[in-house]
Amino acid sequence: MDAGLFTQGIIIGLTLAVPVGPISLICIQRAVEGGRLHGIVSGIGVATADCLYAAVVFLGLTMISGVILAQQSLFRSIAGIVLLVVGIKVFLSRPPEAKVRPEQESYLKDYLTTVAIGIANPLTIIFFIAILPAFGVVFQGASHILAAEFVLGVFCGSVLWWIILCGTIGSIRSRLSVDNLKLINRVSGIMIVCIGAGMLALLIL
Repeated sequence: MDAGLFTQGIIIGLTLAVPVGPISLICIQRAVEGGRLHGIVSGIGVATADCLYAAVVFLGLTMISGVILAQQSLFRSIAGIVLLVVGIKVFLSRPPEAKVRPEQESYLKDYLTTVAIGIANPLTIIFFIAILPAFGVVFQGASHILAAEFVLGVFCGSVLWWIILCGTIGSIRSRLSVDNLKLINRVSGIMIVCIGAGMLALLIL
């Protein structure tokens, strides 16, 4: 196993996961409302989408990446609409009483929704195309074994961040009042809606 390539994958996974964006807000809101595990599972969904794009770029699958980039307006439209729906749902959601776990949300749904939103964001593949050469990663003609090591590193780095972030948030969840949870839902919902609306507005303009 190439430890250097695996380590680079971890660093890149962290670099991609740390910035606060709409998906981060969704994971944070789920960790606050449903508990740390809901947030972490949502984060694993994000990491899965990141891995798919990392594999495409690392293996030099130009046909697939070309189609994704050529249709990025469609993907960004889908992502924008999904974020609008999710943001409105978060804004209108009623927080459960303290220490009561919401029953309506499943872990599978948490995972699949963030995978879908992550895949619908073509900016991720642009990130990998730009960042891999900067890290000195050579991916043209690389073997599947090297690709797997790198992608595993990206996954581990991303998941590590979500465990740290959602685990920390989940640990203070019990100290938050229902009013605090309601405020977090309102703010998160508004921000997610604004980001989704911004994506759609940029496409129109």
